[in-house]
Amino acid sequence: MAKKKKMSLAYQPLGFVLGWSGGWLAGLAFRKTWMAIRHEEDAPDALDKDRGWGEVLLAAAIQGAIFAVVRSAVDRAGAKAIERSTGTWPVGEKGGRD
Repeated sequence: MAKKKKMSLAYQPLGFVLGWSGGWLAGLAFRKTWMAIRHEEDAPDALDKDRGWGEVLLAAAIQGAIFAVVRSAVDRAGAKAIERSTGTWPVGEKGGRD
């Protein structure tokens, strides 16, 4: 148990870097996706007065889906890399963020 606790603490800095990188990558992917869908550089914001409900909610749904997929892929790849290099899964039995 102590080894798992140490590994979890050791994984935190790597998890932070992976999370930041994943967020950046997800933001880039969302901007490219929005550009492909709507041919606009800026996606609507919830408080953008000139945009309709449908457009704002569509942008939010796409952005949320992209962020969730990228975050999961980055977290999983990082955990698998730690497991391959150390032989130990980096977080407790229950999992990561829940």
